[in-house]
Amino acid sequence: MNIEQLRDYCISKKGVTEHFPFDEVTLVFKVMHKMFALVGLNHWENGDQKINLKCNPEKALELRAEFDGVSAGFHMNKKHWNTVLINDSDVSDQLVFQLIDHSYDLVVQGLTKKAKAELENL
Repeated sequence: MNIEQLRDYCISKKGVTEHFPFDEVTLVFKVMHKMFALVGLNHWENGDQKINLKCNPEKALELRAEFDGVSAGFHMNKKHWNTVLINDSDVSDQLVFQLIDHSYDLVVQGLTKKAKAELENL
């Protein structure tokens, strides 16, 4: 998977915007102003292609046990975030897309009623 495929998939979701809130190299995808995915572009360009994604805590532990390419979220709350290695990994592109969906859905579920209504009207 290349960065354009990853970006296109993330921004194709309803209500998603992209930002660089921390620095010029950490691309953050948000739904209704809440983060669901982060990518370090400097790492990506150096061949260390990974993404941080929100995850249900129980599922996060299961994924970490099953896949070498899934670890506790780098610089994130380790209970709720995973870092998913994309290149040279046992994590398929299909699973990466499923985990992006899971992260997005978790964030949407946690939105306020008002934000959910705004999202529905987009």
